[in-house]
Amino acid sequence: MRSVNDWFDSYSSDHQNPTNRLIHWICVPAILWAAIAFLWLVPVPASIGRAGLWSALVMVGVLAFYWRLSRPLGAAMIVLFVLLALLTEALYRSLGPGDLLWLAIGVFVAAWIGQFIGHLIEGRRPSFFTDLQYLLIGPAWLMGKFMRRVGLAY
Repeated sequence: MRSVNDWFDSYSSDHQNPTNRLIHWICVPAILWAAIAFLWLVPVPASIGRAGLWSALVMVGVLAFYWRLSRPLGAAMIVLFVLLALLTEALYRSLGPGDLLWLAIGVFVAAWIGQFIGHLIEGRRPSFFTDLQYLLIGPAWLMGKFMRRVGLAY
């Protein structure tokens, strides 16, 4: 398995332009939230759980990937996932599933358009075109940058 630094160095090489990096700070978390919201809305049989179960199970799997890369990074991503889950639950309760779905679709589409504009500015294809695992690296890369800014090692 590649090290966290190998992943981040490779991802960074496709994200050198400051405008593209700024776009990523906005769009990557938005896409992550939208993916969580979509999974939140997948029906769950009442006999096994409630709304959000599938999202939680996928988050646990993704967190296992992050934890193997770096325990401090994994712990930081746990905090982020809990915050995004709390936001999604609050929106689910206040908007209802139908409006939450439309909100998630809008955010997802707008954020991906932003991502592709950023990569057009960058002049490089998105990293996930070479390896789908980069879809998981994007949020971790931003978290790693945040951790360094606040003086934490990943």
